[in-house]
Amino acid sequence: MNKVRDIIGLYLSPPNRALVLSVDEKSQIQALDREQPVLPMMPGMPERRTHSYVRHGTTSLFAALDIASGFVIGKCYNRHRAAEFLDFLKQIDAKVPDGLDVHIIMDDYATHKTA
Repeated sequence: MNKVRDIIGLYLSPPNRALVLSVDEKSQIQALDREQPVLPMMPGMPERRTHSYVRHGTTSLFAALDIASGFVIGKCYNRHRAAEFLDFLKQIDAKVPDGLDVHIIMDDYATHKTA
């Protein structure tokens, strides 16, 4: 229960000159594309699309959400390993303005625990 209080407190009252980000990832997202272009809506006619699709493999999405502003930093990778997670952390660091401390809230997934 103390962890929950700490996390909620960090979101509701972040330290001065700090950015609090919620970081998560979704692995193995199917990259699909329709075989035919989507037909646009017309008066009295809904948007139409084919039922068939072409598979383009899978991708992994990494995202960091600033709860206070709604700003999202996101990137897709072909793989889902600690190396990609480290690269994503570097992407976050590059996009955060200088002089701000960064507090990251994330789960305890295995890729987050690699030394």
